[in-house]
Amino acid sequence: MIMDAYSDPRSASPFSALRAVELGRRLFEQSWLEQWVGYTTAWVEPVADLGAGTVTALLPDTLLTVLSEGILSRFGGQEISATLLGHRLTGTLDVLKVRRRGAHFQTKAALRELRWDERPVEEVTVISHEVRLVPGMPTRVRAGRVDIEGTVGLDAVVDWLANRQHEWELSVTELGLVRAVHRRKRITAELDASVTDDVLKLQVRRATWSGLPVPRRWRTLSPIPMGELPRGARVRWAVRDGAQVRFRIELAPVSGSFDLAQIRSAIVAGTTLIVF
Repeated sequence: MIMDAYSDPRSASPFSALRAVELGRRLFEQSWLEQWVGYTTAWVEPVADLGAGTVTALLPDTLLTVLSEGILSRFGGQEISATLLGHRLTGTLDVLKVRRRGAHFQTKAALRELRWDERPVEEVTVISHEVRLVPGMPTRVRAGRVDIEGTVGLDAVVDWLANRQHEWELSVTELGLVRAVHRRKRITAELDASVTDDVLKLQVRRATWSGLPVPRRWRTLSPIPMGELPRGARVRWAVRDGAQVRFRIELAPVSGSFDLAQIRSAIVAGTTLIVF
């Protein structure tokens, strides 16, 4: 006896044509606002199923593609808020890409007009290498290395430094140098600085003591190791470029988890994404 082959539509891929037809039928039954929300978040349907427990696993390739392309399509060119490693971020999302590199993935995100815990950063690009993803509840993610390159205003850097020490009064000169005035010792200096592999190099361009010039031979400073930074971070380089500071920071392996249901809710409602 020959039996006809039978395929259960419910076991098909979450991206099947039947699923698309069903989605379209449901959209036309809703109000125009619900239709718009449903259309702009239709990409996240497989993620919603996973968060609800109706699907036990998605391939990491599919999950990363759905998340990256979906988030970019909804928030690209718009302001996005996120919580990353306990820090609050708000900025305009320009790029979000995922690529497979052998057995792992590489992700790239670019934002501008960023505020990191209320500190302004003009632009930043974050590239995560050797990314591994384990779908589940919650979904676990690990990056072997994270490179962060960006540009921040010199004024913002000086304000950040001024809030962490009280002996010096810091400001920015018209030439883009840092003017430092000691509050007790009547020393004034104009400085330039750069960082290479966690070593700070200070150049004293001009210095006075009680209004008298300090000789050049007394203005030479030895390089200063920056010491251990939080979360295994390393400052590969940081240089002043006019009124801006360009930098590159490397983070040690980072691991964490995120709740897919929370991400879906945040995208639909336009609220904060909690990444780690």
